[in-house]
Amino acid sequence: MDQPGSVAALRRAVSAFALRYQIDEKHWCVALSGGPDSLALTAVAAGLRPATALIVDHGLQPDSRRVADRARAQAKTLGCADAQVLRVVVGRRGGPEAAARSARYEALQEASGGAPVLLGHTLDDQAETVLLGLGRGSGSRSLAGMRPHQPPWCRPLLGVRRAVTHAACDELGLTPWDDPYNTDPAYTRARLRAEVLPLLEDVLGGGVAEALARTAAALREDCDALDELAGAELDDAFGDRGLDAGRLRGLPDALRRRVIRGWLMAGGARNLTDNQIRRVDDLVTNWHGQGGVAVGSSLRRQRLIAARTDGVLRLRREPV
Repeated sequence: MDQPGSVAALRRAVSAFALRYQIDEKHWCVALSGGPDSLALTAVAAGLRPATALIVDHGLQPDSRRVADRARAQAKTLGCADAQVLRVVVGRRGGPEAAARSARYEALQEASGGAPVLLGHTLDDQAETVLLGLGRGSGSRSLAGMRPHQPPWCRPLLGVRRAVTHAACDELGLTPWDDPYNTDPAYTRARLRAEVLPLLEDVLGGGVAEALARTAAALREDCDALDELAGAELDDAFGDRGLDAGRLRGLPDALRRRVIRGWLMAGGARNLTDNQIRRVDDLVTNWHGQGGVAVGSSLRRQRLIAARTDGVLRLRREPV
């Protein structure tokens, strides 16, 4: 029987998501932190089809093992077919938040065994992500926010406010874990949540979080269309010698830079910034014999350089 109010709203959101994206597997996984968003999602998901709760223990807090074991017990009580605690070692690459995120997603993907993984990100999380992208000035791709569906990742609650998941926990009599990082002003996202978004809502008369989420959805559609066009142009411009700068020069700016980004990513570049892409773009549109451009990559003790020779862009590796 459906629960009233907020729980019913979450059930509708998850069911509609599964229908829209044709998530027809008989079994799915849920990433469970023990917080209200993932706990409410787990309760609903387990009621719709067999679910495995995946609880990542980052080991970054003194009581992390206790929190993870408690979440596992809650998952079993909620009817999950299985609940697994995944203990990971968090590195340092990219800062503490990025390193923890990388370790978490790697562990979740490995443990899921190819099944869909439901994530408890809400509309509020999407709004915060858009503001972070805006502040970093990293282009429309970051303003497009998180994708609702990017297999195996599924975010069925991106259209749901955080208040609904909290209310659902209350309806179900669940006591979620209160992550201290969520209110720690040392973290940018925590300050956005506690200070910036409330101020924007007050100054602009409300509806800011929803507006930011709508902006992300619109930009994502534009980015997807441009990416498809860029893929076709990359196929035409890339040959045995490298990337034909002359062919790229005549393309519209937005399309040309997407071709360059796709070429760099295919060559091993990672964590590209808008500034790096624009500097590589200068090798095409503002060529005056300048040297190569170092771009982010996952290479160890080497760096990746984009350079132009004889009208062609090439990637090379250099020792650090």
